[in-house]
Amino acid sequence: MKRTRVGILIFPGVEVLDFCGPFEVFSVARMDEARRAEDPSPFEVLLVSESLDPVSAMGGMRVLPDHTLTSCPLLDVLLVPGGPGVRGDAIRQHVIDWIAERSRQVATLTCVCTGATLLGRAGLLDGRRATTHWAWLDWLRQHFPAVTVEDRLNVVEDGDLLTSAGISAGIDMALHVVRRIHGEAIARATARRMEYPYPDDNRRRV
Repeated sequence: MKRTRVGILIFPGVEVLDFCGPFEVFSVARMDEARRAEDPSPFEVLLVSESLDPVSAMGGMRVLPDHTLTSCPLLDVLLVPGGPGVRGDAIRQHVIDWIAERSRQVATLTCVCTGATLLGRAGLLDGRRATTHWAWLDWLRQHFPAVTVEDRLNVVEDGDLLTSAGISAGIDMALHVVRRIHGEAIARATARRMEYPYPDDNRRRV
């Protein structure tokens, strides 16, 4: 089985559930529930950061990256989370450039919550439909006027781009990715394993 390689960018001040929620979805997924103990997930998940030093996430959780920006192998899916660490110029331009470069190589580009601001800075949302955390919707409209900002949807799919509302919506977004690649039955089985309601209703919860 060829596994889908997912790269999740992490940085100081990243929102924990923004990346841990999707990480859980991708790691829990199985193609055959009866062989859960024997077979790995069809997704290989890598945490990527500027260096291999521990990353202090929101609330003080310390996380060890698997790869640096330069050592990261080719990816199938790139996921960009949000959190307080995206505010202002905290994310340096070379990281934005890396996101832009990787976006041209992956089959699926995704973000959670205010990770949309980083995709916006990279020019990856222009002419596209996207969403973000409810508190940042107007900010996204103001700073990236070429983006059609959706304020009623939990997950917005625009071709190879998936964006989601805030924090917990990243779980729903990751389930959408599982569905796109492996079908609805596998996505539903993954949600059931997590005891998480499958997102049949895509309306924003807030």
